Amino acid sequence: MRMMHITIMTKCLNESIQFYEEQAGLTILRDMRDNPEHQIVFMGDKSGGTCVELVNNPTAAYYGGGISIGFEVEDIDKEYTKKEADGLKPGPMISPNPHARFFFVKDPNGVDIQFVHED
Repeated sequence: MRMMHITIMTKCLNESIQFYEEQAGLTILRDMRDNPEHQIVFMGDKSGGTCVELVNNPTAAYYGGGISIGFEVEDIDKEYTKKEADGLKPGPMISPNPHARFFFVKDPNGVDIQFVHED
């Protein structure tokens, strides 16, 4: 069984789309913003292995903690520097073992987004 997608209820759909395009390298796979009652955008990577569903729903938008989404990156230091330059205020670099390093930023909805590099 494989996970198809992660759904994020968002209060700021266009800002969320921009974040996932610029920060996670995702592109729009399906765009249903033309339906004013159910604006939904599916975003994914080129391989189809990652898919995020963004649902415009300000009254049910995510506001809590305790969940994170992790993205694998090739150069963790370069990614950290990019996030700083983009004003995202990345958290500290964490290295739980000699083969893994990661850090977190928040998406426009407050979801913790983890960027990970493993050797």
